[in-house]
Amino acid sequence: MRPLPSRRRKSHGLSLGVFALCLAAARCLQSQGVSLYIPQAAINATVEEDILLSVAYSCHGIPTIEWKYTSSWGVQKIVEWKPGTQANISQSHKDRVCTFDNGSIQLFSVGVRDSGYYVITVTERLGSSQFGTIVLHVSEILYEDLHFVAVFLALLATVAAVLISLMWVCNKCAYKFQRKRRHKLKESTTEEIELQDVEC
Repeated sequence: MRPLPSRRRKSHGLSLGVFALCLAAARCLQSQGVSLYIPQAAINATVEEDILLSVAYSCHGIPTIEWKYTSSWGVQKIVEWKPGTQANISQSHKDRVCTFDNGSIQLFSVGVRDSGYYVITVTERLGSSQFGTIVLHVSEILYEDLHFVAVFLALLATVAAVLISLMWVCNKCAYKFQRKRRHKLKESTTEEIELQDVEC
């Protein structure tokens, strides 16, 4: 004959079932992890422009957000923070970075050296993380070059106008000189003809 199951065994099985359920829920939450959305993965900008590196994330709890800059000069940490707390901004980007609770950052007054890859890593408390990359290309403003070209063209136009005026003056002078010379030549030929007539 079998012994009857005791109440103690039942409660032990119930607590084991609750523990398994909690463990499954924790695993389910951990498998969901962090999701990261980057609306614009490539940004073109000009020098001295303010740029928003926009992202959005979703996760359970308060994550740690970190931005790094990668280029041919190497990898450089820009900023790290938890939403709602003070951001730890690197010395190289002090006074040039503004952080937002959704994970986005704004870079002020970018230069050509700021071109490169910006990598965001969002890590939640349980350890799961997600990263994304934004490519930034900064080009120089051509206004200075256009200004130089405009000044150079204005100078060429002025020189051309002066040369045309000088040619017009020279042409007038040459015309007057030719008239005088013709007049003198005409006078001298009439005098010669009159002398020849007188001699005859």
